[in-house]
Amino acid sequence: MAKYIYQYSNWPHFTWNEQEIQVILGKVRHLQGKLFGQISALGFSLKEETLLSTLTLDVLKSSEIEGEELNYEQVRSSIARRLGIEYAGMVYSGRDVEGVVEMMLDATQNYLQVLDDERLFGWHAALFPTGRSGMYKIETACYRTGEMQIVSGPMGNEKIHYQAPSPDQVENEMGIFLNWFNNDTKLDLVLKAAIAHFWFIIIHPFDDGNGRIARAISDLLLARSENSPQRFYSLSSQILDERKIYYSTLQKVQHSNGDITEWLYWFLNCMYRALDSTEETIKKVLFKTEFWDMHKETILNARQRLMLNKFLDGFEGKLKSSKWAKITKCSADTALRDIKDLIEKGILKQEESGGRSTNYELVEI
Repeated sequence: MAKYIYQYSNWPHFTWNEQEIQVILGKVRHLQGKLFGQISALGFSLKEETLLSTLTLDVLKSSEIEGEELNYEQVRSSIARRLGIEYAGMVYSGRDVEGVVEMMLDATQNYLQVLDDERLFGWHAALFPTGRSGMYKIETACYRTGEMQIVSGPMGNEKIHYQAPSPDQVENEMGIFLNWFNNDTKLDLVLKAAIAHFWFIIIHPFDDGNGRIARAISDLLLARSENSPQRFYSLSSQILDERKIYYSTLQKVQHSNGDITEWLYWFLNCMYRALDSTEETIKKVLFKTEFWDMHKETILNARQRLMLNKFLDGFEGKLKSSKWAKITKCSADTALRDIKDLIEKGILKQEESGGRSTNYELVEI
């Protein structure tokens, strides 16, 4: 039977292939810097909007990885309230939402604070305000006192995927982990985020919620790596997209004798993809800002503004006058008049393709 990584005598001394990791780490760091440059060019309200959207996504997706669906509006309202951002249509959030948001914001906004037992227990209590996980009563705000196995399959025929260190080892293991977390200053902080995530999952110190807390720990270190509480990309969202590989990589590397190259390589590539997709989002935001800046003097009616915003947000499919009429709830004649007016103003043009029906597109800025 293959040993688990924590059963080897060199635990927790991790090794990795420096050459393999440095290339992707360099790419991640470069993209991080580029993204922050683009963000600092945004105006205050756009920054606020981007921050709110990213944090909302992060909370929703981190819970979704564990199979929990939270309400988008509740999460967004809870974050906005805590950050003092006002917007129309805010709704009341339940305790389950408030708890997850509280943990995530504590990790990202107070990223320079020490991480200790008490802080982790606070996060855990916030995640499980009723002391239950689903129907089951669990130990909250303390390290687990029972064995921890990750299993799947029907009762009586379960498959054990992982057996965590025994409960009498947890406190000592967490002591070593937290000491490294708070005192190691030699490692690049992005690399440290990847190692901390893996190490915490291996110890699995809580009865439940270990995955979400591991991702919050990563977010805390990534905020340190940028020296900013403002999150403009969501790692959890990317992990959700790659959930199968996330679990299979963890499962593979948990049996290694200390070499975690494969995990680090996956984590950094996943982060690169998270940053890359955010760059696209920011390009759209910047384009939209530039567009409205150019047309701040242009006289437009409410229907035209609505449709142009839809366009700028990434309109699906072709724009035809019939679609315009349907979305803006006006007659076909009015739709055509709106469109022709925008063509005269140099905002829209007919698509080259021709064909029986006429499609319209934005004129490039």
